[in-house]
Order: sequence, then C-alpha cells, then structure tokens
Amino acid sequence: MTALILALVAGAIIGLALGGLGGGGSVLAVPALIYLLHFTPAQATTASLVIVTLTSVTALTAHARDGNVAWRTGSLFAAAGIMPAVIAGAASGHLPKTLLTGAFAGIAALAALRMLRPVRTEPSGQVHPGKAGAAGGGLGAATGFLGVGGGFLAVPALVNVLGLTMRRAVGTSLLVITINSLAALGARAGTGIQLDWAVIAPFTGAAILGAWDGKRLSRMINAKTLQRIFACVLLAVAAFMLVDVLV
Repeated sequence: MTALILALVAGAIIGLALGGLGGGGSVLAVPALIYLLHFTPAQATTASLVIVTLTSVTALTAHARDGNVAWRTGSLFAAAGIMPAVIAGAASGHLPKTLLTGAFAGIAALAALRMLRPVRTEPSGQVHPGKAGAAGGGLGAATGFLGVGGGFLAVPALVNVLGLTMRRAVGTSLLVITINSLAALGARAGTGIQLDWAVIAPFTGAAILGAWDGKRLSRMINAKTLQRIFACVLLAVAAFMLVDVLV
C-alpha cells in the first residue's frame, strides 16, 4: 500500500511538470523510482521511459488541440535523435549502477540550471540545420542512456536553434520526447530488465492525470514561478544523488 501511495504522488508531480513546462518531469521519475520505490538504476531508467512516453502523448494531445505543435519541425528534429537513442538505450543496461546514478545526477543539475536561466520567449528567427541535427542527436542519446525525455534540453533548442516561439516549443518538445522515448524503449526490449508493473501502472496513471492538470496550471500560474520552484527541487535531488554515489 505504501508503494502504491508513493507511486501515485510521484506520478502526479511528474505529470504536472510535463504538462505545465513541457519537460523536466522525467528527471524526477528516475530518482523517485530508485529511492522511493527501490528500483535498480537500470529498472528505473527503463520504467521512466514507459511513464514518460505515455504521459507525453497525453500532454501532446492537449497542446495539439491548441495548435501549439510544429509537427514537421518536431519530427525532423526527433529523427536526428532516433539512432543515438537506440544505441545509448542498448548500452545503458550494461553500465555500473554508480555510473548511471552519477550521470543522472549531473543531468538533473543541468536541468535545474536551465530552468533557473529560462530561454528567451521570442524566437531567434533563424534556423541552423547543423546545430539542429547535433541538438537532436544529443537529446536522443540522453533519452536512451538515462531514460529522460529531455524536454528541458529540447525546449531551448527548439527556440534558439529552430526559431519556434516558447509556446510552440513546449508543445513540440512533447512530440520529440515521445519519438525518442519510443526508440529508446525499443532498444531495451531485449535486455531482460524486469519491471514491476504493479508500481509502474498507477505511477503512469497519476502522471497522465497530472499532465492534464499541469496544462491548466500553466494558464493560472506564472511559468517563471513554476520553473524556479521545480528547479530548486531538482537541485536538491541532484545533490542527494551525488552524495549517495560518493559516500
């Protein structure tokens, strides 16, 4: 019963982040699965991909209804990350637990710093194809390796590299997250990692409901305030994980 309650609470928080900010929620999913629900790092990163994929599809639907998804741009951006996601996803299951945990702590800290220094809300007006390919490939690798959707990286890239407005970048990032997560999941399908679906199912359900609420919450609360609160939480999580690895 305790595991079920923890899964529901953690899932709701992650869904709120994905729905309201277009990313960042998956960075909390992995530590929640490891430290609250006692998954191994390999299990946690794989389960996170399942949770993030289904939640992102839900949030994507809401943003698409408002016309905030650049389908062609997002698909091309995501295409650059498919192979890196597959390769990194296949390799991640063979890495030491401490390396995965330490790398994840670093990504969490990076996500927090990105949120504390938000990207500009106006598009650059310029598209850089080479940078777009590099950004898409790096995002795919991060998704496959660490089980994160990478929205905190995708949104700045979509604004600064592809010239999307912030609102369209948030919606489009969910498309990118979905495609990359599916590719990474495919790579992990034959690795033999065992998952506890009795925990993952309610976790995912709560995250999906939270994503709908997050979309509504983003209309009521200033986005910068949401980002700062979430960034502080991420920094605390990253510090805890680093201490756990080093001590």
